[in-house]
Amino acid sequence: MAFDGLFTHQMIKELSFLETARINKITQPDQYTVVMVIRANRKNNKLLLSAHPNFARFHITEQTLDNPFEPPMFLRVLRKHIEGGIIQSIQQMGNDRIIEIIINNTNEIGDRIIRHLYVEIMGKHSNIILTDEHKKILDSLKHLTPNTNSARTLMPGFTYEFPPTLKKYNPYELTTISALLDPSLTHKKAILNVLEGFSPVAVNEVLSLGNDIDASFKAFMDDQSVRPVAFTLNDKEDFYYKPVTHASHIASFTTLSQLLDTFYKDRATRERVRNQTNDLARHLSSLLSKNEKKLAKLVNELEETQQMDEMNLFGELITSNMYMLKQGMEQLETINYYNNEMVTIPLNPRKSPAENAQHYYKQYNRLKTRKQHAIVQIEETKAEIEYIQTIQMQLNHIELEDIDDIRNELAEQNLIKKKHKKNDKKQKKTQDIDHYVSRDQQVMVVGRNNLQNEYITHKMGRNNYLWFHTKDIPGSHVVILDSNPTDGTIEDAAMLAAHFSKAQGSSKVPVDYTEIRYVYKPNGSKPGFVTYTDQTTVIVTPEAHYIESMKKNDSSKNA
Repeated sequence: MAFDGLFTHQMIKELSFLETARINKITQPDQYTVVMVIRANRKNNKLLLSAHPNFARFHITEQTLDNPFEPPMFLRVLRKHIEGGIIQSIQQMGNDRIIEIIINNTNEIGDRIIRHLYVEIMGKHSNIILTDEHKKILDSLKHLTPNTNSARTLMPGFTYEFPPTLKKYNPYELTTISALLDPSLTHKKAILNVLEGFSPVAVNEVLSLGNDIDASFKAFMDDQSVRPVAFTLNDKEDFYYKPVTHASHIASFTTLSQLLDTFYKDRATRERVRNQTNDLARHLSSLLSKNEKKLAKLVNELEETQQMDEMNLFGELITSNMYMLKQGMEQLETINYYNNEMVTIPLNPRKSPAENAQHYYKQYNRLKTRKQHAIVQIEETKAEIEYIQTIQMQLNHIELEDIDDIRNELAEQNLIKKKHKKNDKKQKKTQDIDHYVSRDQQVMVVGRNNLQNEYITHKMGRNNYLWFHTKDIPGSHVVILDSNPTDGTIEDAAMLAAHFSKAQGSSKVPVDYTEIRYVYKPNGSKPGFVTYTDQTTVIVTPEAHYIESMKKNDSSKNA
């Protein structure tokens, strides 16, 4: 993550308009996040502070975040001490990722008080700490006791101390750095060791500007223009406050807050969904493994039934040669009258010729029954595997509000136990269909779960609308809500189908599309399962940022 000290420095500048503004409301949407509603520039601004181990950050957010009914203790302390207060200053500690927000407020009896709110962006050690004017800790989002952390204690009543760090130089106070570097180290490691708040992204950018370290450092630091960008580097998405020449550019943003709000939106949601569906994911993986083993066993059984016709033939040949057989014989050598070839048939000497014939007929009938059973079981097991894989795929795309639908559906299929009965919410859920707008401004819809898949295919869609699904790959249903889609819209819809499938992230994904009139749901089939005919297959390679841009352009969910 490129949220380094330099990025923090620029974010402090961007948030300077909040100084002298009032904190009207404070909420805590989850265990890692605090949101302060601050009135500034004649509008309410939501300042998000996150101490998430992977997504720690602070910025203005436009998102609407749910809040727990019962406020956590840390939130109660914040409301008591700083809600209604005026922000005096927002400043950075050196060039580190530690932010200090000083707030003026009044206590219960009307006396003026000063409070310090510290935000430490330090990966898994990130934290938010509230102190009084003497640095006495009033509370912290995460508590560190002497038993859990020998370096420092973060508990109410203790004095706040900055995290222990190596002594480094503030890059904003330097003009040259070559004399500070350890010649025994690589330039990259040497720069990281001496410059405070420099990330690998910043170091690589300095090194890309030329061989003269001092000249490159000066050129990098002189360029303080803020041009927020998201980019890919080594197949990973990242961001920075200005373009990075050694990476592939993805998107530009107007403000740092807009950049972070967009970059972390889906990641934070995905994290919350994962946390709430971990049990489902493990259960589905176990079910999938069991069904795959079952399928392999059934296939072996089916292969064994290939002897069925041979058993029937042996019975026929023994019957037709009954006149020349006697009990005690161990084999019969005769001509197979179907191909005129000699065949040797093993006999049980303790059985009569008729009993030997009956033995082979019984074997034939037994294998015939096993074959019919195996064929049915194989089809049912394949359908179960495809269904489980579809649910697994959906867990990667669903929203928080879809989780109950998934659980209820699995309970109805007897794949999990139903914990409690809930009111039918089908009508409510179908109003939350995701809409996308193609390059030619035509509306497309995507189902996030099987309830939505069935709704957009069999309720929203008309007979002449085009329906899309990945070919032989578990995925979502996609429908174009237009009778005359353009070629560009067809390609965009195919990319949506590929993106919202098990093939997400792959290239050259085959996608089938046909008119809804040719899409059928077999009686008794599992939720979301359909068959279709008269399809056309296209090959597409979806790109995540392009998919996201189509959703951003969605003007209405009622289109």
